Amino acid sequence: MKIFLFILFTFSSLVSLQTSDRLFDCTEVFKERKNELLVELERIDEQKQALSALQAATEDLLKKKEGSLTQKAELVDVKLASITKKEENIKNMLTKNEKALKELKSLKMNKIAQTYAKMKAGAASSILSDMDEKEAAAILSSLKPKTVGQILTKMDARKASKLTLLLVK
Repeated sequence: MKIFLFILFTFSSLVSLQTSDRLFDCTEVFKERKNELLVELERIDEQKQALSALQAATEDLLKKKEGSLTQKAELVDVKLASITKKEENIKNMLTKNEKALKELKSLKMNKIAQTYAKMKAGAASSILSDMDEKEAAAILSSLKPKTVGQILTKMDARKASKLTLLLVK
C-alpha cells in the first residue's frame, strides 16, 4: 500500500506539474492575446479619432458650401428682381412708344387725307390707282364719303371695286 500511495503521490505530482506547466502556458498565451487585443484596441481608437476628425471637417465644409450657396441664391434673387423691374420698365416704354407711333401715324394719315381732300378727284384717282391697294384703301378710309365717291368714279372700274372691297373689310 505504501507503494500504491507512493505511485499515486508521484503520479499526482507529475499531473500537477503538467497542469502547472499548462496553466503557465495558458497564462502566457492569455497575456500575449491580451497585448494583441490592446494593440488592436489602440488602432481602432486611432481610426475612430481619424473618422471623427474627418466627419467634423466634412461638416465644416458642408456648412461653408451651404453658406456660399445661400449667398449665391440671394444674389440671384436680387438680380432676378432687378431684371423683372427692368423688364416691366421696358414694357411700359414699349407701350408708350406704340401709342406715340399710332398718334404719329394718325397725324400723318390726317395730313395725307387733307392733301387728297384738297385735290381734284381726277388727279387723286390717278395717284391712288398707281399706289399699293392697301395704302390707297387706308387713305380713302380717312376721307369723307363724298370725296371717296368722287375719286372712285374717276378710277378704273376694276381698281375701284378692289379698293371698295378693302374699304368694307
